[in-house]
Amino acid sequence: MPEITLADAAAALLALSLNAYVLFGGADFGGGVWDMLATGPRRARQREVIAHAIGPIWEANHVWLILAIVLAFTCFSPAFARIMTVLHIPVSLMLVGIVLRGSAFAFRTYDDEHDAAQLRWGRIFSSASVVTPLLLGVCIGAVASGRVVAPTKGSFAERFVEPWLTPFGFGVGLLALTLFAFLAAVFLTMETRDRELVEAFRRKALGAGVAVFLASALVLRLSFAEAPLMSRGLMASSWALPLHLATAVSAIVVFAALWRRRFRAARVAVGLQVSFIFWGWVVSQYPYVVPPDLTIDVAAAPKITLRLTLWALGVGALVLAPSLIYLFRVFKSGPPDGVGAEH
Repeated sequence: MPEITLADAAAALLALSLNAYVLFGGADFGGGVWDMLATGPRRARQREVIAHAIGPIWEANHVWLILAIVLAFTCFSPAFARIMTVLHIPVSLMLVGIVLRGSAFAFRTYDDEHDAAQLRWGRIFSSASVVTPLLLGVCIGAVASGRVVAPTKGSFAERFVEPWLTPFGFGVGLLALTLFAFLAAVFLTMETRDRELVEAFRRKALGAGVAVFLASALVLRLSFAEAPLMSRGLMASSWALPLHLATAVSAIVVFAALWRRRFRAARVAVGLQVSFIFWGWVVSQYPYVVPPDLTIDVAAAPKITLRLTLWALGVGALVLAPSLIYLFRVFKSGPPDGVGAEH
């Protein structure tokens, strides 16, 4: 069994922080998707449930993205520099989307609910909630395809546009968007006591689950030509079959739980399903941080930097973990009475 190095530990923590952001931040983005798609006589009530679900925790969920950025910058600076250079267009747009989404949500929450300005803030919030996951997936797709190489020669478009402007990249973006919408719909079934709204979110979750399956099939099909390293890992490696089986089982459990209205079980299973899909990408390109040349060992910082970073992270976790647990216990112990109820 190969020895686990400090660089391997830092890479694993980087992946875990991204996994946490996909689950918690992704559910928030998915809530914005359903905010945009809310229609019919229950539109206002659905948006009220979404706002109450996101409101207490949306800022805290970004701690995972901040942690991932700090770990990448500190522990794997060559990889961080290359990603931020080659993918500066989609990354910058994604960060603008995150800021616009958060500020628009805050302004909409505290503005006059009958003011036309609130409607405009709502449109910005929901639009950014759709565009940002797409761009996140595009960046992941560009990295997974091995097209993020050191920019040396060529035109601006060849160096900074063509690496991410690909069918595979946008396929991964579509997959990220459907995954986040799927997460949110399943989570929202437990955010209200109104049966009509619970059933509405249940139907949305079932539809989004089908969309995830179709988007996953599309990404896998495109990966054969555009991301061979990823496709080989997903199809031919020793871990491929167990991972696919685990993903399939969790997906079946989600659908069965939604069908039988076992929403707590569905929430756990959908988290596992999304995590399995995420780790399929991570392990398929191992040991590369940025294919085709920046491996974990090549991109890693000096051992003293890695050691101090891991120690600091361990001490910080003693403060962060209890705070987050307390936050979720206070605000996520159950749906508040009257939220989403017909007035």
